[in-house]
Amino acid sequence: MGSAGRVLVVEDEESIAQFVTDVLRDEGYEVRRALHGRDALDVLEDWTPDLIVLDLMMPVMDGRAFRTAQRALEGGWDRIPVVVLSGAREARAIADELDVAATLTKPFDIEDLLATIARLLQRA
Repeated sequence: MGSAGRVLVVEDEESIAQFVTDVLRDEGYEVRRALHGRDALDVLEDWTPDLIVLDLMMPVMDGRAFRTAQRALEGGWDRIPVVVLSGAREARAIADELDVAATLTKPFDIEDLLATIARLLQRA
């Protein structure tokens, strides 16, 4: 289990989070989920993903605040590639500002997400 890599899915919409998690697990990834940015930072305290799938618009701590906090952590946390999944109109501009590896807009094609994750993890 988990031989394909470790992915943290940060998404507050249960149906999207469950779908992405199930597909990634079926593809052999080890997956953890977080409901918002604060939850994701808690996950990072004891588990290191190879890649993060991040929604931008979430309660408690949104994707922008999470990415800012992640980049400020010491120890190379800023080098974990982030794929933004967002329905926000300004998602690409925000993603560029946050220096993420890729951006997919909702609704997204799951095959595009899988190909993006595979490509980014091959580089790592």
